[in-house]
Amino acid sequence: MIAATYKTKKELKAAVGQTLRYQETSLFGPEYKPNGSFAVVGPSPYNRKWYATGTIEDDKIKRVQ
Repeated sequence: MIAATYKTKKELKAAVGQTLRYQETSLFGPEYKPNGSFAVVGPSPYNRKWYATGTIEDDKIKRVQ
C-alpha cells in the first residue's frame, strides 16, 4: 500500500487532476503505477488515520473514493 502525503482524505480528493504525492512502503519494489487503480493510506505510512482508493490516468489523479 502506498502512503499518500496529504493530511486528510478531503485534501487528496481536492488534488484530482494533479500528480499523486506519495511515499512507497513496500519492501518488494515500487507499487506506484502511472495508470490504473491505487490504494493509499494517510497521512503517513506510520500514522494511519485514513484510507482511500482511486484511479490514476497519465500520472494524474482521476478519481478518489
